[in-house]
Amino acid sequence: QVQLVESGGGLVQPGGSLRLSCAASGFIFSRYSMYWYRQAPGKERELVASISNSGNRLNYADSVKGRFTISRDNARNTVYLQMNNLKPEDTAVYFCRALEAFDYWGQGTQVTVSS
Repeated sequence: QVQLVESGGGLVQPGGSLRLSCAASGFIFSRYSMYWYRQAPGKERELVASISNSGNRLNYADSVKGRFTISRDNARNTVYLQMNNLKPEDTAVYFCRALEAFDYWGQGTQVTVSS
């Protein structure tokens, strides 16, 4: 059974940091590119960051460049999103996605940035 389970979300003040994790199981994680998306209330889901299967190609949305870092540990079947200097506009549900031969999504974790 394929699973992507996000964790690490929560409430944080502006300027704070969070580290999201996405634990994968049920497929060959090391073959899949991984993505973090987010969806704010009333808005479309948007791509935040991506990482290739080997981890040597990274891409970021302009809105998070310099603040967010995506990484992965293929030995642990986990992808991470380190989020620093968080802003209220980063408030959203964050989803991870695995894409290669198949397309898998997690259920999401809420991130709220508020004072």
